[in-house]
Amino acid sequence: MDALRGLLAGPTGLGTSAARLFRADLTPPPAPPTPGPALEQPADGHSHDPGPSSGSSVRVPPLYCPDAERDDPALGEEVNNRLVEWAEEVGIFRGRLERLRSHNFGRLFMLAHPDTDDPDRILTAARCGLAEWAVDDHWVDEGEDTSPELIGSRLALAHAVVDPVRLPARYLAQFENVVRKEPVLRAFRSCLDHLARIATPTQVARLRHELAVMFVGYNQEAEWRGSERRPAVWEYLLHRYENAFYPCMVLIDPVGGYELPAAEFADARVRRTYLYAGTANVLLNDLYSMAKEDPTDTNLPNLLAAEDNCSLQEAVNRAACIHDELMHTVEAECAVLSAVGSPELRRYLAGLWAWMGGSKEWHATSPRYHGASAQ
Repeated sequence: MDALRGLLAGPTGLGTSAARLFRADLTPPPAPPTPGPALEQPADGHSHDPGPSSGSSVRVPPLYCPDAERDDPALGEEVNNRLVEWAEEVGIFRGRLERLRSHNFGRLFMLAHPDTDDPDRILTAARCGLAEWAVDDHWVDEGEDTSPELIGSRLALAHAVVDPVRLPARYLAQFENVVRKEPVLRAFRSCLDHLARIATPTQVARLRHELAVMFVGYNQEAEWRGSERRPAVWEYLLHRYENAFYPCMVLIDPVGGYELPAAEFADARVRRTYLYAGTANVLLNDLYSMAKEDPTDTNLPNLLAAEDNCSLQEAVNRAACIHDELMHTVEAECAVLSAVGSPELRRYLAGLWAWMGGSKEWHATSPRYHGASAQ
């Protein structure tokens, strides 16, 4: 827990004064996270990350986020290869498996779960994450029919798989026939079956709940697409609070081989902190994914540029500031909560911090957002 010791010893940013409750025996805080490699030095003298781009000269500034705690390429490759095999087995990303392999999602989950070297546990999280990504990549962005009016009924089916529905026998057979034909539904059923082998029923139920919240967010996004309505920035930030990375992050403790006590998991202060973490990380995704997405897609920089009547570069900088504000808040609140929480909560919050660092490293390097396969 050395990384968390540094984190809890002295947070900076919003909430710092409250965070002085940390224990005196903790080690000094680490230096603020350093920018990624190969930073350009433009004429204004500020560093900008050269990776994410909107197809122009727009660059993302260094973001306040921890670095990855470990990098085990061999472990990441093993998880990635087995993840692609599972995708082929359940039928998602058919015809796109080599591109999927190049995106290296196995590396993401290796980076995000540094407290285990067990490829089976990491693969369990990776399956769940890939099923969640398949909703977007099959039903929203790249499927045979991505009509916004279909998303509601599709997500209702997904929820019936995630939180298994009980129907009279004569109707259940009809539902099961639909599941057999739909790869995304098969993926959700399979990944939850695998999760149940390493997680308690309570931990599986936590993921089910977070997936239901995510489905609400997908329906909101479908309304924007269908009506061609551009949401206000505040509305988009609310959306990102619901459609964020937390369904992936909720698996931190089962993958690590322990369980955060139910009372602490449900505590409003803890929930606010981990949802803020998920939101911050998905805003990082907004910035890194700009090169992959259509310029008209809904993301925070585009909305800021339209609402504030500023250049896209200015909007990117403002989006980065919002991300950083959230990160400073998460950092400070983790310190407060860990000073009064259980050992499991301290470990969980360390895992939350490590997850964000691993995710940042993957976003900065994955061909999903960089290079030819991002297109």
